[in-house]
Order: sequence, then structure tokens, then C-alpha cells
Amino acid sequence: MDIEEYKAGRFEKGFNYSYFVPELINRQWEWKDPQLGTLLERASISMGELNSFARLVPNIDLFIQLHVTKEAVISSRIEGTQTNIDEALMPEDEISPERRNDWLEVRNYSEAMKNAINELEQLPLSSRLLCKTHERLLSGVRGEHKMPGEFRRSQNWIGGASLSDAIFIPPAEAYVNELMGDLEKFLHNENIHVPALVRIGIAHYQFETIHPFLDGNGRIGRLLITLYLVSQKILHQPLLYLSAFFERNKSLYYDNLTHVREKGDLMHWLKYFLTGVDETARQSSNTLSDILKLKAQFENALCTEAGRRTHSALVLLSHLFRGPVISVKQAKVICDLSTKAANDLVSLFVQQGILKEISGKTRYRLFIFAPYLDLFK
Repeated sequence: MDIEEYKAGRFEKGFNYSYFVPELINRQWEWKDPQLGTLLERASISMGELNSFARLVPNIDLFIQLHVTKEAVISSRIEGTQTNIDEALMPEDEISPERRNDWLEVRNYSEAMKNAINELEQLPLSSRLLCKTHERLLSGVRGEHKMPGEFRRSQNWIGGASLSDAIFIPPAEAYVNELMGDLEKFLHNENIHVPALVRIGIAHYQFETIHPFLDGNGRIGRLLITLYLVSQKILHQPLLYLSAFFERNKSLYYDNLTHVREKGDLMHWLKYFLTGVDETARQSSNTLSDILKLKAQFENALCTEAGRRTHSALVLLSHLFRGPVISVKQAKVICDLSTKAANDLVSLFVQQGILKEISGKTRYRLFIFAPYLDLFK
């Protein structure tokens, strides 16, 4: 199939509305436009540089958690939540009741993402894995009554208050299994020669057009990108997420998806998608570089200022890269110190500009590793 000649699908009649049925995508894709090849090359180089950088970073797992949390915050924000990255890392009892539902949605997304990445060690990227991830995503939050973990068995829509004024109506439920089966085959078809970044760009568009779940399609569709790249060993660590690129101009993201459906303009969508991969990979590499500089800066400062407490200080600093929100009680356990020694150590971290008190309490105070979190904002 020549991308420039792509026919996106057809409209069929429902009851007082028309829904869109996309064409199947499991086929060989080709193109003549040289710009797409150039963008593909740039994105591939940036991905390679990110992988190389990640291999050079010691204890890379220390830094992955914040990338995951940032993605959970931004991807959920696209769907309307208001939680910021500071709040996302705080314990639930520190979150005000009126913001707790948003906090739970972000926490669910973060857990669903980590579970899905771990599941790739036993399961292929498949409808089964996406359904398991969807079930975790909607557990105990808005959408928990919208068939978590199952493809829809009724018509849904995007935008508007009902089918009669919807912006877009995905295919009828009778088409979902066939379309998702075709998408899954496309992702794993070794008999066609389609570059992986082009393949997942097409697959993301198709997933969002199928809209196979009653709720949570946007978040699962964005997560699909990272899961595919990790599953294919193109991304060696889960450090690339496109939600920030999509969220920067949400209307452009939705417009580009719409142009494919209405005008068959898959080429424009892929150029936009590959630009996002290139920019995001380079930004992720820059963030890793900044993290290493920050780590070295504070390690040097603590070795100079902590004296006999240097070992405990470095242990606490290392922990903060995994969990940047901490209390004195937690510092006591992490470093195996007395309450007074833990309190003094936390005070040293505040003096050095590593920690910042955020709870406003005199007892049971909570601190954040502010310079680290600022790199993700």
C-alpha cells in the first residue's frame, strides 16, 4: 500500500448516526515522499543516542521512575486530571479529598504502565496485555463501571454529549475484535518490511480510531507506543513517552488524527509522529545528562559537608532518585539512624538545597527533592 494513496475507511449507518470503519492495516507500506525518509532517519538516530546514553548511566533504574511518573501525570492531564508531578509522588493521606480522584487516576496509570512493561517479559504485546493494562488503569476510579479489561460491546463516541452531536464516532462494536486482531498481526508481521517507527505510528492512529474500550483509550493508545518500542528492543529502557509532545498542542494532535480519517492524509500524520519521536528522544537524553550533573553536584557537596555522616548522606541521596518525596521517619529507616540523627541529616539536605519542606507542618513533615523534580517540569 502506497501511503500517499491511502484510503482511510468508510462511513456506515447506525441508528440516526454514522460511524467510521477504518481500513485494515496489516499490509506492506511504501512511500515516495523523501521527507518521510529524512524524518525517519532523524528519529532513529535520536532513539539510538538515547539508548546509548541510557547504557552509560549507572543505576538507570533510579531515573526511570520519574520518567514513568511524568508520563502518568501528562497522559492523565490530557484526559482532564489536574494532578501535578509533586502531588503524584505524595502519599494518599497528604492529598486533599477534592483532588484524590485525580491522584488515584495518575497513580493507576503509573502502576498500569510499570506492570505492562514487566509483563512484556512473559507476554507478547497483544490485545490480552492491553486488556490487562486497561483493567489496572480503571481500577477504583472514574470509568471503573465501563468494562475494565474488556473491549466494548456498545457504541462509543468522541466529543459532544451524545451520538447526535459527537465529533467522531468510532466503528460499531461488531468490528472491534476484527480490527484489533488486524492491528496485533500488523505489529508482529515479520513477512512485511515496515520500519518500526512507521509501524507504531500507523498502529497508534489505528488504535485511537478503533477506540476499542469504553474509557481510557487515549492513555492506553499512548502507552502502546512505548510498549511496542520496548518489546522490539528498539528502546532498551522505558524512557521515551510522547504524551508531552501531544499535550503541548492537543488540538494539533487531534486535528492530525482527524485529517487521516477525513482526507486519508496518513503521510502528514506520520511526519508529525516522527517529529515527536525525534524531539522527545533528544529531550530525554538531555534530561538524563542533567540528572547526572545534578547527582555529581550533590554527591560532591555532601562529601564536603557531611563529614562522618557522608555514607548515610549518600545512601539517602541515592534513595531520593527513586522516591523524591520523604519524611524524617523514612530517612531514619533508609539510613538506619536514630530519630535525632535522621532529623539532622534531613536538615543538612535542606541547607544544601537538596530537600524542600512542603507539608507546612511542625511534626510529620514531608520533603521533596525539588531540584530533581524540576528537571521533569
